[in-house]
Amino acid sequence: MPDFSRPYNAKDHEERIYAKWLESGYFTPENLPNADTREPFTIIMPPPNVTGNLHIGHALTVTIEDIIVRYQRMLGKKTLWIPGTDHASIATETKFLKEKKISRNDYINKRDEFIELVNDFALKNQEVILKQLRAMGSSLDWSRLAFTLDEKRKQAVYMAFRRMYDAGLIYHGEYLVNWDTKGQTTVSDDEIEYETTQGKLYTFKYSKDFPIPIATTRPETKLGDVAVAVHPSGKWKKYIGEKIEIENFAGVKLSIAIIGDEMVDPEFGTGAVGITPAHSKIDGEIARRHHLPTKQVINEYGKIIKTGTDWDGKTGIKEVREEVVEWLKKEKLLEKEEIIEHNIAKAQRSGGIIEILPKRHQFFVNVNKPIPERDGKTLKDIMRAAVTSEKIKIIPERFEKIYFNWIDNLRDWNISRQVWYGHKIPAWYKEEEIIVSEKSPGNGWNEINDTFDTWFSSGLWTFSTLGWPNKTEDLQLYHPTDILETGYDIIFFWVARMILMTGFLLDDIPFKTIYLHGLVRDAKGRKMSKSLGNSIDPLIMIDTYGTDALRMGLIVGNPPGNDLALSDDKVKAYKHFANKIWNAARFVLANTEGLDLEKETRLEREDAKIQEQTKALVAEVTQDMEQFHLYLAAEKLYHYFWHTFADIIIEEAKPRLRSENAEEKISAQRMLYEALILQLKLLHPFMPFVTEAVWEQIPQKNKTLLMVELWPHS
Repeated sequence: MPDFSRPYNAKDHEERIYAKWLESGYFTPENLPNADTREPFTIIMPPPNVTGNLHIGHALTVTIEDIIVRYQRMLGKKTLWIPGTDHASIATETKFLKEKKISRNDYINKRDEFIELVNDFALKNQEVILKQLRAMGSSLDWSRLAFTLDEKRKQAVYMAFRRMYDAGLIYHGEYLVNWDTKGQTTVSDDEIEYETTQGKLYTFKYSKDFPIPIATTRPETKLGDVAVAVHPSGKWKKYIGEKIEIENFAGVKLSIAIIGDEMVDPEFGTGAVGITPAHSKIDGEIARRHHLPTKQVINEYGKIIKTGTDWDGKTGIKEVREEVVEWLKKEKLLEKEEIIEHNIAKAQRSGGIIEILPKRHQFFVNVNKPIPERDGKTLKDIMRAAVTSEKIKIIPERFEKIYFNWIDNLRDWNISRQVWYGHKIPAWYKEEEIIVSEKSPGNGWNEINDTFDTWFSSGLWTFSTLGWPNKTEDLQLYHPTDILETGYDIIFFWVARMILMTGFLLDDIPFKTIYLHGLVRDAKGRKMSKSLGNSIDPLIMIDTYGTDALRMGLIVGNPPGNDLALSDDKVKAYKHFANKIWNAARFVLANTEGLDLEKETRLEREDAKIQEQTKALVAEVTQDMEQFHLYLAAEKLYHYFWHTFADIIIEEAKPRLRSENAEEKISAQRMLYEALILQLKLLHPFMPFVTEAVWEQIPQKNKTLLMVELWPHS
């Protein structure tokens, strides 16, 4: 045991104490004292992507969750905190290709070899992540470690797919999708980022004798137009029903039907819209209503195809757009050219331009289909009811409105991805016929080579980690989980989908409370990025200041849902605080040596008053913890220990500690000792290492680890 007489140095204690916790087995709930009589408390860790090291945002997640778990364990709960990592198919495969500077095409006939290479890369990253989680002091049950791509989770994914498919909630076919031209895969609506930039709006006619002008920001897509839509009662209504043949639009022959549709705003722009069914989801819906043909003119690489002109093979946005505009000018068909602000859709992971393309063999989850076994509710209804019924509480409450707004605008969820790393969709096709099976149904059937959207597997996380689809003891005891803690930025990607999947597959909620934290920003409030050079590596902070200091820096002044400005100076201040705890504890223990802890002591009036004060602190901090005001509890404990206990109470007690009056001296000793014990327990969830290190010095009989001491009562 390190020398208590020396100043506190986190490096002397943290690794040693964590090993001591591991050796105790108390991270596993079944090993806790009196485990059979304890009420269960469960939390699952949001699984970090196995793309590389943890960043400071992960450190915040771990800090908040470990505080909650340690508090609940000290309340006497049978606490289970499940660790795991996410294979994050698109993100991991993209990172692997970038780091290795290779292309998936290099392995076109060696898919299994490629997957093995990516998986090795992922598992090496996983090892690093697990070490970082331990360094943060995470009291996770490592015996239940899960990976979204392991065999148990695979069986859960396949069972979920089968059950949803059999229930008619998953459908298949050729549909318009968001296509990432760089990552070469479909992505969901939520995985698109919009970059606001200046662009041009072009107003033109297809030909000199075409009666209606239209406007577009993408003239190259007009090579695939099949109709012009106008409002049924708008100024162009007299042309509805006509079909006009355009012999030469930039070298392409077009057949344009003029249709009436209520979706068209007659007051916006020219009051008419060119319909490109293959490259716009809205246009695709209009085309289906009016039984219009689909004409694809852009491929997966963003290049023009099937026009039979010199445009074919050229990049639509960079080359063909300018050339089509030049043609319009030359033919005097361009009526107006305006500079406007517009949004460019890009894939969140790869940064690639998003094109809307028709793709075959796509699987979608139908969010609007009534489910007989769920009383006719749709998946949207299930997601909404979980919160409106107050079965799930969202903290902060303001995110409820955002959650409901997202549900109201939710479209069917495309779960097919054209990456190789991930859970392969267990399905086969012959022409338009589909069979769901892990094994080949025989000759003539072609395997679907797509993988599942990674959110499909992580959407099962609360119950797949507890053994589902098997009816395990874990599942019965620990589900639904008590709280989900995560960043507000993935409420739609992950949180809502867990509610969706659990609602259908288990007819239950996945968690009772959602605690949403904000982003960690630099001292100037800027988002952290490599380009700005302001990223904070949690391991460097731990090495410099200690884990406890980093944890306090992340939690104090950080209410749920708000972004946090973090600086070195803030973390450094809590390094000094850890040393203050150490020094104050050393003083108290040195001056209470020989105190008979078994003997009842009558406290002097002044000491009794301080005892009541510390009990009030316990009540106040406990209330904050119950309300998830962790930031307030941490700040109160910091100020009370430093500015009241160390600076005032200890200083004012010193003369009485030297008193020749035995009763006065013993009263002061008892007060200081008990106040220290209370504060060590209260501080432990926030600063587990320094408090456990001090606890080792406490001269109590039959003493166990501080992490399993009972939370004090006020």
